[in-house]
Amino acid sequence: MSRASAVLRLSRAVVFATACGAVSVTGHVLAGGGHVPFEAFVAAVLAVLALAYVIDGRERGPAAVLAATVTTQAVLHQLFEHLAPGHVAGHGHTASGMALVHLTVAALTAWWLHRGERALWLMLRLYGSPRPVIRLFAAAPAAVDTGPRPPSLPLFPYAVPAGAGRIVAAAITRRGPPLASR
Repeated sequence: MSRASAVLRLSRAVVFATACGAVSVTGHVLAGGGHVPFEAFVAAVLAVLALAYVIDGRERGPAAVLAATVTTQAVLHQLFEHLAPGHVAGHGHTASGMALVHLTVAALTAWWLHRGERALWLMLRLYGSPRPVIRLFAAAPAAVDTGPRPPSLPLFPYAVPAGAGRIVAAAITRRGPPLASR
């Protein structure tokens, strides 16, 4: 697989860091962990962004995305738990329940991120290797405006009967098989 450009790496890292940071801080607040200082949140997301940029040079499989997401969720959870003012360790939940919630959310986030990753790389592959038909269209010369065009041909080159398009009131329609002859 080819190496991603710096812009592509940065955009993928931004999506990863933003998704992980938003999910972590939202889960932390909803679980009763208290308000996370904005500066701490921004610093955490920037740290995740920097790390994601460093390791984000090629397409990653679902296992790698899941491992990165679970690790990031765990680290951010610990960070937000210790930085939130007046935090209560565990937020009144059991450790196994909290771990289950984090793993579930991390798995869903990883699935969503991996689907986006696959779609992005598919688009890049399709863009990088156009099909022969696309090459033909790309090689065709552009149309040049030569002035007024001749009148277009009529849609119906033959005469249309006068009654065309009218509904015949006396038409009889029957359903089912024809009756036996009498």
